[in-house]
Amino acid sequence: MTATYDAIIIGTGQAGPSLAGRLTAAGMKIAVIERHLFGGTCVNTGCIPTKTMVASAYAAHLARRAADFGVNAGPVSVDMKQVMARKDKISGQNRIGVETWMKGMKNCTVYEGHARFESAHEIRVGAKLLTSERIFINVGGRATKPPLGGIDDVSHLNNSSILQLDVLPRHLIVVGGSYIGLEFGQMFRRFGSDVTIIEQGPRLISREDEEVSQAVKEILENEGIQIRLNAKCITLANHGEEVTAGVDCEDGPPEIAGSHVLLATGRRPNTDDLGLEHAGVVVNERGYIEIDDQLRTNVPGIWALGDCNGHGGFTHTSYNDFEIAAANLLDNDPRRVSDRIHAYALYIDPPLGRCGMTEAEVRKTGRKALVARRPMTKVGRAVEKGETQGFMKIFVDAETRLILGASILGTGGDEAIHSILDVMYAKQPYTLIQRAVHIHPTVSELIPTMLGDLQPL
Repeated sequence: MTATYDAIIIGTGQAGPSLAGRLTAAGMKIAVIERHLFGGTCVNTGCIPTKTMVASAYAAHLARRAADFGVNAGPVSVDMKQVMARKDKISGQNRIGVETWMKGMKNCTVYEGHARFESAHEIRVGAKLLTSERIFINVGGRATKPPLGGIDDVSHLNNSSILQLDVLPRHLIVVGGSYIGLEFGQMFRRFGSDVTIIEQGPRLISREDEEVSQAVKEILENEGIQIRLNAKCITLANHGEEVTAGVDCEDGPPEIAGSHVLLATGRRPNTDDLGLEHAGVVVNERGYIEIDDQLRTNVPGIWALGDCNGHGGFTHTSYNDFEIAAANLLDNDPRRVSDRIHAYALYIDPPLGRCGMTEAEVRKTGRKALVARRPMTKVGRAVEKGETQGFMKIFVDAETRLILGASILGTGGDEAIHSILDVMYAKQPYTLIQRAVHIHPTVSELIPTMLGDLQPL
């Protein structure tokens, strides 16, 4: 059976469904293919379920601190089955919403199954062969399994399977000191587990500035999380009913005993079983599909959107990929991947909001720059909430007065960072935000004040 469409979309992550909506609204007959769960990583194993659990962990943490606010909350305990049920309900509602939208969309045919290219314009899904001159790949990614000694002999979790864990680990060992590992580590510590985070590098979240890494380390250690850095060699082994992690670190014991192990060492694109070789689509050495500035692959008529193209790896960048593809194809608006400013958040508590360049990246350019810092202890809103950990930092080009980048590690940092990001997109000087009158009391109101303290970097 062969069916021809004006466009085929493979995957229903953040880019695919919205693109389907635009294409069908433009009068196109399209096919959407989904092999597993509608909504992709964000809805099923990423942002929505994990941040729902982060909220539960925050509630437990705040309840334990109730006396600090003059509130008598009594003993605090966490019901993991209830935590997971809440997560499943919220995630499931979103997944059902995406599936219902797709299957009810006019001029859209949904195929459930594994898509594989047979040529540059042919996709097979089971017994059905679909053809189109326009194919959009939106297949996302999955967790990697690092080549650690003993890893195949030990039961372990990743960012997906840990979401099905409805019992509280006695001691969770997290391998990987980056974003996913830190979020789960703090989360389960607040649920009541002992937690040890093992990182091969000399510091946590190595992409960030050293002072951010150090501040995050101190935040986690203050909650009783053990941090092991410079773990040059990590091995895993069973020890009765427990798992042991052998580490070759500069300090600390050489062996850690735990009840569960979470592997949080990175992700890889879901491109190895699509038959891309039959279409002639080029991927790089890490499996990411190579694209140009408008998401086009090397093969005319094939685009790659979202995590599988290696340009972003976030829900918001995936959605922006949809906007770029739709603008170029339907609106005669030449939007580009390079138009966007790098921005993201780390959802520990307090969160880290980031945009633009880090200090190391600014210094690498060799330009004259200015920097301003402000500790959260000098942010009234943070003091009022009793959440004064962290700091704000911003970089400005000394000659153009344009903002180069910023970090806000502190309460509300994931929201407040947008007041900086929007000025960067507007390509306006920092004085625009410095002269703005922000609402009191907020975290954002101290950004103009901070900009009044700029000093040479």
